[in-house]
Amino acid sequence: MLPRIQKAIDDDPNISEKVLREQFEKLLLDPLSEIKQREETTRRVIVIDALDECELEDDIGIILRLLPQVRKSTSVQLRFLLTSRPELPIRLGFEGITDAHQDLVLYEIEKPVIEHDISLYFEDQFLRLKQRRSFPPDWPGDAATKELVDRAVPLFIAAATVCRFIGDAKWNPQKRLEAILTDQSTYVSKMDSTYIPVLKQLLTGQNETESRELLKEFKEIVGVIIILATPLSINSLSHLIDRESDDVKCRLDQLYSVLSIPNNFDTPVRLLYLSFRDFLLDHHKHKSKFWIDEKYTNQCLAERCRQIMQDSLKKNICKLPSEGTQRNVISNDSIQLYIPPQLKYACRYWAHHLLQCTDLSGMMHNAYLFL
Repeated sequence: MLPRIQKAIDDDPNISEKVLREQFEKLLLDPLSEIKQREETTRRVIVIDALDECELEDDIGIILRLLPQVRKSTSVQLRFLLTSRPELPIRLGFEGITDAHQDLVLYEIEKPVIEHDISLYFEDQFLRLKQRRSFPPDWPGDAATKELVDRAVPLFIAAATVCRFIGDAKWNPQKRLEAILTDQSTYVSKMDSTYIPVLKQLLTGQNETESRELLKEFKEIVGVIIILATPLSINSLSHLIDRESDDVKCRLDQLYSVLSIPNNFDTPVRLLYLSFRDFLLDHHKHKSKFWIDEKYTNQCLAERCRQIMQDSLKKNICKLPSEGTQRNVISNDSIQLYIPPQLKYACRYWAHHLLQCTDLSGMMHNAYLFL
């Protein structure tokens, strides 16, 4: 089946830009229909992870309506495993599916089962860490592991975040483990007990003045990352928020447990867990030093987008030989040179941030002047 999918991509390299129905037909239905009876007898499973994170809600419904069409194939037994938070578009999408499907609600799974699975996960991760760092065979001990399991249940995200935090190669795993275990945040939510230790270490060893500056930079950099409509690279982000790339990278270096931070400054920085964004934006935590004011951050982004457009946009920005130049003769290199990612972002999402800012009426004055 894979060669057939590859052929479909080779025949139409721009298939990813086509509508979902056409992608579904060319990349899945057509390859399935070309498989002869008994050519493949193994049951295939396709995993679609985090369906609720589709950029467009309408796409969720389209995908859920398309998937049952694979029953047309009689040569391959195909199953889909979908994971998602129970958001409204997901629930409505499944209500419209009359075909047989099974639901597994994670919070309805018995606690001992979850404890067992998370315990196995911790044991595996600590075994890998011991192999890399030459810890004694009994490290970190049954008591410590049980404490971590108790804190993580029922959230695998919590366990994964803790493991990334402890296993960060730039830090002492034992000290990081102790930081997790000594944090007495038993009165707060699971996400608090997961993310607070990660954030607290940003301020470790800093005096009051340094802590204030670090928190300011955290909100200006990480706050923007979690608000962005689409991920940006460190270089593009630095232009967008008017900071040096090295400064941005320096502030992100201690957040590998919650962010995907590539070494290449031109590769987008991404959230590892959507719950980290939810945690920072939770209005119930407005008294927290790490709380991000969503409306204010959108306002700052809207203003920066306007400034970038005002400073960069001009007639014949790509320096074309004539106004009638066809798009297909303009090289991608020229477009990248004259319309960098931060300018593309500003043009596309300025209005998006403008509509979500704190003082829309005040912002509109500058908007009218710009337009």
